[in-house]
Amino acid sequence: MALKSYKARSCGMRFRESATFEEITEKSPVKRLTKAVRKTAGRNNQGRITTRHHGGGVKQRMRIVDFKRNKFDIEATVKEIAYDPTRSAYLALIEYTDGTLSYILAPEGLKQGMKVMNGPKAEATVGNCLPLVQIPLGLFVHAIELVPGKGAKVGRSAGNSCQVMARDGNKVTLKMPSGEVRIFDGRCLATVGTVGNKDWGSIKLGKAGRKRYMGIRPTVRGVAMNPVDHPMGGGEGRTSGGSHPRSPWGQLAKGGKTRAKRKASNKVIVKRRK
Repeated sequence: MALKSYKARSCGMRFRESATFEEITEKSPVKRLTKAVRKTAGRNNQGRITTRHHGGGVKQRMRIVDFKRNKFDIEATVKEIAYDPTRSAYLALIEYTDGTLSYILAPEGLKQGMKVMNGPKAEATVGNCLPLVQIPLGLFVHAIELVPGKGAKVGRSAGNSCQVMARDGNKVTLKMPSGEVRIFDGRCLATVGTVGNKDWGSIKLGKAGRKRYMGIRPTVRGVAMNPVDHPMGGGEGRTSGGSHPRSPWGQLAKGGKTRAKRKASNKVIVKRRK
């Protein structure tokens, strides 16, 4: 993926950098492999705001991605490289030899016309999906299952990948994008390669309106409010709060542990993230 900048014909274009979409070959999505995104504007079933700063945004149709990759030992051809408005990664539209179409995450280096395969008989090449226990040490993988057969949960966003570090019987150790080292069941499926569109994080929107297109509304700082509206509000002149950062309801915002102490997955973490 490459980024392009614009001539400063307006304030919103002065610092804007967007994707060139040169990898995208699909003109329009396969309708039956999409579904409408129903927006809630951050409200629950009682109409009360449960998530602030949500609302508006353009209509979107999410692509239904095959995260299970359970059509084993059937070769598939990459028909198109596609865009999904609801995720950072690009997708690949593949067609199996039996005529079935499905979307998968498009790894770096996967091109139109290439062949991919799922299952234990697949080779450890880019785009192929196979059990972790069969993937050579040192390779980078993405779209990894946490529980065999439940579908990929780890390493799905643009530019992400995990490295196969060690193998002990049916247990495989992976280094996560965060730096955490974790043990996985060797039967879990993973796709070889790194998720494409790695420059996604460098995109500059250029103007506040493009954030509104995404359904994200403005956020007012607590220190800019009055004391009646926020615990950090008030003060003579411009202040930075004068107290520890906290939410509008008084809950401290920094330094607290957010992971449950007795979480079952603690035993599979070899080394904590940085």
